[in-house]
Amino acid sequence: MGNYTIAEIVQILIGLFLGIGLLQSGTDKIVDWKGNMSFLTEHFAKNFMRSLVTPMLLVVTVLETVGGILCLGGVAMALLYQNFDLILMGMIVIAFNFVALFAGQRFSKDYAGAAVLVNYFILTIIGILTYYF
Repeated sequence: MGNYTIAEIVQILIGLFLGIGLLQSGTDKIVDWKGNMSFLTEHFAKNFMRSLVTPMLLVVTVLETVGGILCLGGVAMALLYQNFDLILMGMIVIAFNFVALFAGQRFSKDYAGAAVLVNYFILTIIGILTYYF
């Protein structure tokens, strides 16, 4: 283990935070697929997205799970080899996931749910920006 810059420490911490949160969320969707389908079918019952619930849930599940694995694997790579590439890839996948979730919340008129996602999205974008500044 070597010396880490402040930016690298921030990348590790954000990667760890997002990795834990998104991997847990993706795993929950896999384990309780039926319950999530039921909730989302009701959530989108009154708009044009009601027929897209299954593909939307599949996409979000894949993005969350892959993003979480990339971030957590990236944290391990950063700590062992000072290679931060996987964390960045995970954050990019997670940013797309939050945009997809945000769109779904807005279309379903769940403005409070959409607002909650903003903080996570900002954290993710800050994490991505630490690679460039």
